[in-house]
Amino acid sequence: MDIKISDKFLAFKDDIENCINNFSVSGTLLSGGDRNSLKTFKVKGKVLNIKSFKIPNLVNQVVYKFFRKSKAQRSFEYASKLMALNVGTPQPIAYYEKTTSFLFKNSYYVSEHLDYDITYRELMLNLDYPNNEKILRAFTRFTYNLHKKGINFLDHSPGNTLIQINNGDYKFYLVDLNRMEFKHMSFNTRIRNFERLSVHESVVRIMSDEYAKCSGEDFQKIFNLMWSSTQKFQDKFYRKIRLKKKLLFWRKK
Repeated sequence: MDIKISDKFLAFKDDIENCINNFSVSGTLLSGGDRNSLKTFKVKGKVLNIKSFKIPNLVNQVVYKFFRKSKAQRSFEYASKLMALNVGTPQPIAYYEKTTSFLFKNSYYVSEHLDYDITYRELMLNLDYPNNEKILRAFTRFTYNLHKKGINFLDHSPGNTLIQINNGDYKFYLVDLNRMEFKHMSFNTRIRNFERLSVHESVVRIMSDEYAKCSGEDFQKIFNLMWSSTQKFQDKFYRKIRLKKKLLFWRKK
């Protein structure tokens, strides 16, 4: 097992390895699915999140072994970059990779558990949430600052931002970090980065208005691109679902 652990958490090394070796039978499940599982573990008075990435298909086992960084390694490195850029994300602690001589197997990303009030997804599911517009505008400013720093969060979607609320002060933390780019972003790329965030035209108008205030760009120009990008993304998303249903019609319901 290949291990990289933050110097701040070297004293946790043996305990974390024990958690990982017993991942399937210990810890508290936060989320799980066909691809990945996320659990919390109590270690030396701290609560840690450990994300287990499933074993990839045979081709990707070769790719991740020899040619590409694993999702766990990218999550750790990107989180470290975000913190260096003063962008909110749970404290990165370690990543672990299990391999053979020629194949990559599974990997784990370890971070410190972060308490939060809501996710951005919950904000979209309840547009009457208290101070919804203020939070949306603060979130848009947060995203604008990501773009100014050259951070393209490719998975900028509703479930991947945690929000802390403290008397009108809103703090945002990015999670699920294995798909990011760090480089200058064109205007079109910046605005298309919002395409997954809401299906509501009213929300897109608020975000467009706030982004226009931050950037000095024309509101209508921003809204037209943001809304058209959102609609194209939704069309593509549901087209894939329909196609998948047709291809898998033989499966029992």
